[in-house]
Amino acid sequence: MTDSASTLRWSDSFVLGHAPMDDLHEEFVDLIGHMQSAEPEQLDELLELLATHLHRHFDIENTWMIETDFPPRDCHIDEHAAVLKSVDQVREQLRGGNVEICRRLVDELANWFPSHADHLDSALAHWMSKIRFGGKPVVLRRSLTLD
Repeated sequence: MTDSASTLRWSDSFVLGHAPMDDLHEEFVDLIGHMQSAEPEQLDELLELLATHLHRHFDIENTWMIETDFPPRDCHIDEHAAVLKSVDQVREQLRGGNVEICRRLVDELANWFPSHADHLDSALAHWMSKIRFGGKPVVLRRSLTLD
């Protein structure tokens, strides 16, 4: 199990301003956080839930990129495919009893997500908002401190 201080948790720092994307991301973060603190016997079921979630999550984002002709879509779609390939490989390993590799995957995804969201997904959210509304989304953050 991961130390609770390093467990991935949803916060408004992850909000990108495109509600359907934010909802997918919150579901992902909650699932990863749950997996980080799960008992070994829970991991098989949780990894299956993660795989199902990621297939749906990435299919939706990939469709948005294709439908809106998002310029850097190929790189983004390739990254999604690489994550899915890793998850599928770990599913096989976990079925063989390798709990440690599952724990490593979950921690890697927890480390990967913030950067992926900040760079690739935020660019997609901005692109879709610009097409639909003519500008970037406005995001209000509750945790913002003003000096």
